[in-house]
Amino acid sequence: MTSLQDLEIPDALLPADGRFGAGPSRIRPAQIETLTGAGRTLLGTSHRQAPVKDLVRRVREGLSALFALPDGHEIVLGNGGSTAFWDIATLCLIERRSQHAVHGEFSGKFASAVDAAPFLEDPYVRRAEPGSLAQVEASDEVDVYAYPHNETSTGVLSPVTRSQGARSDQLVLVDGTSAAGGVAVDLQGIDAYYFAPQKCLGSDGGLWLAALSPAALERAERLAASDRWIPEFLSLPVAVANSRKQQTLNTPAVATLLLLAEQVEWLLAQGGLSWADARTRATSGLLHAWVERREELSFFVTEPAARSTVVTTIDVDPRIDATEVTALLRRHGVVDIEPYRKLGRNQLRIATFPSVPEEDVQALIAVLDLVLDRAVDLASR
Repeated sequence: MTSLQDLEIPDALLPADGRFGAGPSRIRPAQIETLTGAGRTLLGTSHRQAPVKDLVRRVREGLSALFALPDGHEIVLGNGGSTAFWDIATLCLIERRSQHAVHGEFSGKFASAVDAAPFLEDPYVRRAEPGSLAQVEASDEVDVYAYPHNETSTGVLSPVTRSQGARSDQLVLVDGTSAAGGVAVDLQGIDAYYFAPQKCLGSDGGLWLAALSPAALERAERLAASDRWIPEFLSLPVAVANSRKQQTLNTPAVATLLLLAEQVEWLLAQGGLSWADARTRATSGLLHAWVERREELSFFVTEPAARSTVVTTIDVDPRIDATEVTALLRRHGVVDIEPYRKLGRNQLRIATFPSVPEEDVQALIAVLDLVLDRAVDLASR
């Protein structure tokens, strides 16, 4: 054998399900069966009628239970993903100036969206290099603090807490997109915990959801009543009013809602967020232990406390071309473990969302051991 691509991986060694992408995530077979069963009933029916409204109610009530929402908080949803919510927050939640913790692509995108808003002061950005953790700090100069719970691009996990010293009239916004439903979180003191459903929540994209505090709801209403121009599609009060009617402003993807409802109810049946958190800690823990024992691998996130339990980023020794490794695995049905493209690193990025069982992660590790052993042998020749 003269090339790594000549290696044939035995079928018996492969995971039962080879999807380990950081989004869209794998969808469980039981969800697909439910979706198929709804093909002649729920799908293709009016989103303004009771069956779809009941589905939205299932989602909102299920998420409220999953996150054990503090009193007064409510689940709001709307069309578009987390990217849309950045614009909504820019228009409807930031009054004058915001502070952002930026340590990757997606936290940076929100800060950039705010920076482009002509009616706001330039945001205060606390920036760390990708792979490190940036955190907000108390400041009298801002009315919003913003940071990601889990930076999907780098695998950095932030503690979710109200900024020490934050005043009651300052809002705390947390992007929970790749952590929501897979990492334990206490939303007391958090004014907006927003996310899309295509990661831990095992659904498709095209939807944003947010757990909003009374302070966030009041801020949105006040800014909407000011002379600030806010398009209807990006109006948070419009989304709130529609959510309370168990609907969205525009036609939603009903299949996305159904997959989401099924996943949330499955998580609750397993034991809720504490169960999901324990599961992702166990599966990511297998990967972390594997990195520790392979001299060709190292953690991209060097600080142990900042390592994600749902997205593990692994640097590969330069002697081994990680693109060759991922190409070989993709040919064998193990997919989407490439690094985030803009990082440009010789790296693996492996998601362990709640739908990924331990046995699949163990099989993935066995496959990667086989491939890495062969790659090391070829590099030493």
